[in-house]
Amino acid sequence: MKKLLINTLAFLIPFFGIGQQITISGKVQDSTTKEALSYVTVTIQDSASKTITAGVTDIQGLFHLEGILTDSATISFSYAGYQNHIQSLILSGKPKIQLGTINLSTDAVQLKAVEINSQKANISLKLDKKVFEVGKDVLSQNGSAHDVLNGVPSVQVSPAGAISLRGNSNVLVLINGRQSGLTQNNAFDQVAADQIERIEVITNPSSRYDAAGSAGIINIILKKNKKSGFSGQVRLVAGSPNDSRLNPSINYKSNKINIFSNFSIRSSDYEGLYTTNQVTNSTTAPNYMNRVQNEDRHDDGKLLYLGADYFINEYQTITAAFLKNATRDNDKTNLRYNYDSDTESTTPDSLLVRNGKSQEKRDYSQFEFNYTRTFKQKTKKWTIDVQYDWWNSDKKWDLSTKRLLPNEMLYPSIRTSSIGNSRDFLAQTDFIQPIDSISVLEFGIKTEIRTVSSDYLAEEQQDNNWVVYRDIDNDLNYDETITGAYTQFSSKINKFSYMLGLRTEFTNISIKDAENAYNDQKKYNKLFPTVNLSYEFDESTLQLNYSKRIRRPSLYALYPFNEVTDLNAQYIGNPDLNPSYTDAFEMAFLKTWKTFTLNPSVYYQYEKNYIQDYTYRQDDIFLTTPINIDYEIRSGIELSTLYNPVKWLQINAEMNYFHFKQKGNYMQENLDFSSENFTARLSTQIKLPSKFSFQGRYNFRGEKRNAQTTNNALQSIDFGLSKLLLKDRATIVFDVTNAFNLRQNKSVTTGTDYVIRDNSIPNAARYRLSFVYRFNLIDPKGIRQANDANRN
Repeated sequence: MKKLLINTLAFLIPFFGIGQQITISGKVQDSTTKEALSYVTVTIQDSASKTITAGVTDIQGLFHLEGILTDSATISFSYAGYQNHIQSLILSGKPKIQLGTINLSTDAVQLKAVEINSQKANISLKLDKKVFEVGKDVLSQNGSAHDVLNGVPSVQVSPAGAISLRGNSNVLVLINGRQSGLTQNNAFDQVAADQIERIEVITNPSSRYDAAGSAGIINIILKKNKKSGFSGQVRLVAGSPNDSRLNPSINYKSNKINIFSNFSIRSSDYEGLYTTNQVTNSTTAPNYMNRVQNEDRHDDGKLLYLGADYFINEYQTITAAFLKNATRDNDKTNLRYNYDSDTESTTPDSLLVRNGKSQEKRDYSQFEFNYTRTFKQKTKKWTIDVQYDWWNSDKKWDLSTKRLLPNEMLYPSIRTSSIGNSRDFLAQTDFIQPIDSISVLEFGIKTEIRTVSSDYLAEEQQDNNWVVYRDIDNDLNYDETITGAYTQFSSKINKFSYMLGLRTEFTNISIKDAENAYNDQKKYNKLFPTVNLSYEFDESTLQLNYSKRIRRPSLYALYPFNEVTDLNAQYIGNPDLNPSYTDAFEMAFLKTWKTFTLNPSVYYQYEKNYIQDYTYRQDDIFLTTPINIDYEIRSGIELSTLYNPVKWLQINAEMNYFHFKQKGNYMQENLDFSSENFTARLSTQIKLPSKFSFQGRYNFRGEKRNAQTTNNALQSIDFGLSKLLLKDRATIVFDVTNAFNLRQNKSVTTGTDYVIRDNSIPNAARYRLSFVYRFNLIDPKGIRQANDANRN
């Protein structure tokens, strides 16, 4: 009887519309580039268009959904900038359906008889990172990498070129997933914007990344050709003040080889204005000093990036590339010092003028090699990376000083020489091993060996001879070895995903100088755990992340020799500086509607041995040096939004608010302090008729303070206009950066017996016009795309 009842129920189930529990999985990718598409919305609906279940693809483009289905259901895939893909689900009676690879095609629509080619949004808000597509942004087509970063969510670039993430300058900047000399000493400004494909902002990295950078990682991906046959482009840029650029690129791809090349020739002028109003002995007999500094900087740069992928077979690829960046700088500076003991006096007590000329040559070269081995099993991959880079720099200053009041006097001339070089070797291997359809194990090892030397000499002219000035004659040698290893495991339980990782890094640093004044060796080994947890709702995701990170002092922060260009203030490094360690927590939420994306997050960071600058007075000169304090606690909230009400309009808005508390002391001065900071950015991009595009951007940074210095609020406006020409093979762009010269960094530094007010305007407003022409855009059929190496 029981058996008969079961058979009867099994027969009647289809008639009552009761379905079966089914698991559906597959992968989503771009139909042209074959790039995996993460966070694509996947929805399953029944015959009445009622949603049964929904989710999003993971970082590898994979999806895994479960639901009770009848014999009539559809699955749809939607992603901004792509055509929706819908297909029927055929039930075979099996509990699992494997759909294989789903290819999404970019969208193209007609609007009021004007052809508008839709594309992926220039900013994709994803849970583990934000991806900024450079080629889609009007304001990022003319300038340098700094111009690109100024438009990236959560990222700010100061007028002096310092990069920060969420208001924290402790950020690790990578190029193609690797550290590069281009990101040091402000050399990143030499990278043309059109050489960059996209920028990834990773606020809480997993253990596969280096542990450096408590604020997170900014990963810049350089372009590589994706067109078959010969293709390329030529870009011309002209600007005022002078910003002339020529950027050609030529590429070739066949079944066996993919050759890519980018070139850049640049000539730029920068006009800077710096003013200082200073009061010393403010509690007794005050002395006043007003300084005005005018800068005229001229830079010439040449960049070459040449490489090739060789496809050994379907599963093996070798990539080799060479990068060369050479710059020549010629700078002029005029400093005028006005000293007075009475602000009511019409004639200063003393008036000095210093004129300086400098020439600097920098050459940076990098060779990279990658071997990638894929397998029949999806997502399984083994990579080997080897990188060697070297740079040389030679900078000379000639300084002349003259007193005009109370009586004329010519001081001895001063000249300085700074010669440096570096050698850096890196080797790394990573392996990705799928355990099953939803579980993946990753592990890898890495070692990096770096050697830097710097020779600094200052001389003063006496009669016809040059003698050492203030005993400034030394040679510093810096050796660094970092060895690391990691492992991480990721899996999924229904709608809950998790990734657990552990990284270890051993650091050995040696600092020596020729006079043996600085002879120190530091060794430290730490474990850096990471935890990434996420839960998927209908078209939304909640994620909780934790990571431990390290901030190693930069070479600039350790370098103890100070330039003597300014008579009044100088910066010196601190060889005794120790690393700081950060525990970072973050909870983020991602919600996507048809036209609106919302990405709020809250975060908390505890940084031990926090590094900050400290200013003190010695021999009537103000010296600024980096120091360690006990800790900093920072907690904040960030909100990023993307709104596409219609195909031709995109609005990006973001804000970041954080509160911080610092504790420590130095030179018997209490540096305990707490405050808050607020930043915001609003960007609008509009597709206009006749193939015009317009973009405007407003940046705001609120008042920023620590125990010594208060920086006033900072704002800037940028805008640009572009037009497609010659059957979309050419584009002409006009843009303005720092419109109305709003970007002025005003600060007040207060000490025991002094007050310093500074206003820095390193770059005047710039107007640029560019023209780019692209050739051979047709992609011949039958030629496969290049395999991407594991460098990003």
